[in-house]
Amino acid sequence: MATEKKVAFITGGNRGIGLETARQLAQTGVKVIIGSRNLETGKEVAKKLQDEGLDVDAIRFDITKSADYKEAYDYFDKNYGKLDILINNAGVSKEEFFAGNNASKVTSAVLRETFETNFFGTVELTQVLLPLINKAPEGRIVNLSSILGSLTLHADPGSPIYGAKVLAYNASKAALNMFTVSLAAELKDTRIKVNSAHPGWVKTEMGTDAAPMEIPDGAKTSVELATLAADGPTGGYFHMGETLPW
Repeated sequence: MATEKKVAFITGGNRGIGLETARQLAQTGVKVIIGSRNLETGKEVAKKLQDEGLDVDAIRFDITKSADYKEAYDYFDKNYGKLDILINNAGVSKEEFFAGNNASKVTSAVLRETFETNFFGTVELTQVLLPLINKAPEGRIVNLSSILGSLTLHADPGSPIYGAKVLAYNASKAALNMFTVSLAAELKDTRIKVNSAHPGWVKTEMGTDAAPMEIPDGAKTSVELATLAADGPTGGYFHMGETLPW
């Protein structure tokens, strides 16, 4: 059943930046579906947003389980007949950010686990849902990257992230950026826009209390890219309206 209202899917949307993104996006009038590994948790946070007068629901979804991609497709196809916005928010970090350069020590297990969520799962999910995004009048895909995925800044000894070399996480976000560039180029003649978002260093479980940004600000870039006008950019890498170097 198709609907005129825009419909968004946010992976890992039951807490932190994902949850705040759901709140802010729903405040623009979008119907938001939260993907949560634990359905009960997802329904609880969705109910809180519903109590704020927002149109939000939740489905069980685990980015590491490929069977869930088809279930998500079937859910959106049956209930909405399209998907206007996909925000690939789910992500993990298995390394200690403040422990120094770990390129010679990071294990293959950590590399594989990080890439499975941050890259492989995200790419496959997007590919599965793309036919539904094609059915939307103006599809939007937002990949939650990080400034730590910038090769340009990592190669510059004078950059603010030069010392933050955690290989698995950084490499997974650099790979995700390449997916953004590649998919945007492939879809350049369509109404779909694909961009990478750096939310900022935010006070979340991953970001820790040492982070300078509050969660509401961390959601702003994703919401901005999810609601781009028809003349907005595609294939870019952004933070709070500013373009980042690849």
